[in-house]
Amino acid sequence: MAIERKLPPWLKVPMPGGPKYIELKEILRGEQLNTVCEEAHCPNIGECWERGTATFMILGDICTRACSYCAVTSGTPVGLDLQEPLRLAETVKRLDLSYAVITSVDRDDLPDGGAFIYAQCITQIRKRSPGSKIEVLIPDFQGDPSALANVMEAGPDTLNHNIETVRRVFRRVRPKGDYDLSLRLLKQAKHLNPNAVTKSGMMVGLGETWDEILETMQDLRDADCELLT
Repeated sequence: MAIERKLPPWLKVPMPGGPKYIELKEILRGEQLNTVCEEAHCPNIGECWERGTATFMILGDICTRACSYCAVTSGTPVGLDLQEPLRLAETVKRLDLSYAVITSVDRDDLPDGGAFIYAQCITQIRKRSPGSKIEVLIPDFQGDPSALANVMEAGPDTLNHNIETVRRVFRRVRPKGDYDLSLRLLKQAKHLNPNAVTKSGMMVGLGETWDEILETMQDLRDADCELLT
């Protein structure tokens, strides 16, 4: 006889569709803006959007990389939307956001990896919503120091770049990434703008050991990373 296992309440999330969720969705559609919430099929989208929070995803919805953990569509992006920073800034103002989070697909097809658009997003938000804090979750820009400098000169409050996993598992999870490159990026970001908070993120449950987690945490701290999620 099979025993039915009930999921704990904290593991359950509400179905999306509340009034604030619908309002936010209509605004994003009207401004032709993407969110990582939708493109990555995040299960928490209903809860977050109902609170009026979302992570904007710039530079299109097609990624030039194909990381094994990510649900964002991979392929060959088409074009670049130079008006996107303006629409994003207007949306941040319209939503009266005190904290805006911006990320993107990887755009290895662009000479600067999309750094110019990141910088423009920060600049335009500052003009329209000077009281808003801005966090950018950036790709590695293929190690281009000038691309990173462009973003940091724009003055984000928080510079986030995810290490994603431990060194041993890294190439299996992110075949087009580089563990040490990500560490160097974080360290260089802090050097370029000491006032910005540096942040990274790591997944667990990919076969790593506890000692490897601690080792990665130490690697991040040695790279002047201040926050870890």
